[in-house]
Parts: sequence; structure tokens; C-alpha cells
Amino acid sequence: MTELERVCRARRERGEKALVPFLTAGFPDERTSLELLAACARKGCEVVEVGVPFSDPVADGPVIQRASERALHHHTSLHDVMDMVRQFRERDQTTPVVLMGYLN
Repeated sequence: MTELERVCRARRERGEKALVPFLTAGFPDERTSLELLAACARKGCEVVEVGVPFSDPVADGPVIQRASERALHHHTSLHDVMDMVRQFRERDQTTPVVLMGYLN
């Protein structure tokens, strides 16, 4: 069983919901997004969703669209996102990270 499955099952068994924060990787810059990911885990977030920046995330609304635009302006790539998660894993091996991408 993965850590994500464990967290979800435990919440379900207790009849609870989980707050899962969403961060756009590379926003406002790569260093800060890594620090925000680590801060979420330190503050008790059981799961963190990390968005891979995309050029046209219009279905997610203007805030996430602008965050993706800024991350892409800084040339944040999928490789950079995976590197950020790898760096996070060096500090935290338990907090599940779910990547969110797009398919158009």
C-alpha cells in the first residue's frame, strides 16, 4: 500500500475529508515552490498536489493560469518539476506528492 492510499483510507475510515493544497511548480520561482512544498509538509498537510506548468490551463481559472504562465516564463519544465520532487524527497519520504498535468 502506498502512503497516499494509507492516508486516504485512514481519512475515509474516520469519515473525514482531507485538505490537499495545490502548488504550481516553478511559481513564483523554482526555489520558492520547493520551499512552499516543504512548508506544506511541515505544517501537517497529509498530501500535496503539484501542478506541472502548462501553456493553456484555462479550465483551472485565472489564478492557476497566471501561475502557470509565470512558471513557464521562468522556463520551468517537467524535468524541473521532477527535480523539485526529488529534492523534496531527500527531506521528506512520507508526505505524498500528487502531480497534476494536462492533456489537450
